[in-house]
Amino acid sequence: MRLFEGTQFDQPPQCERCGELETDCQCPPPPKTYRDPSEQTARVLMEKRKRGKLVTTVNGLSSHGTDLKALLSKLKETCGAGGAVKDDVLEIQGDHVDRIRKSLLELGYRVK
Repeated sequence: MRLFEGTQFDQPPQCERCGELETDCQCPPPPKTYRDPSEQTARVLMEKRKRGKLVTTVNGLSSHGTDLKALLSKLKETCGAGGAVKDDVLEIQGDHVDRIRKSLLELGYRVK
C-alpha cells in the first residue's frame, strides 16, 4: 500500500527506464552483477557430522556477490560428490578439502 493510495495525491510507481506504470512495464529485469572472485576470501573446512560422516564446507562467500548455486555445481562436478547450499555455506559430501581449495584458486578466489 502506497502512502497516498486512494487520494487525489496518489502517484502510482513508474518504471525508471521506460516511464510506463510498473504494472504495464515490459522492460526485462536488470542483469545480476557479481563481485570479482579475487575480492572474496573463501574458508574451506572439513567437518565431522553425526555417524562419522565427513562434510567439506566453504564459508565466507556472500550470496549477494556470488552465484552460489553455480559455484556449488562446479565444485560438485570437480569432486564427484553431492552437496547443498545452507545459510550461505556450501556443503560438499566427503573430505575434498584439497580438490576444492585447488578449484577455487583456479577460479580466482582467495582461499584460507
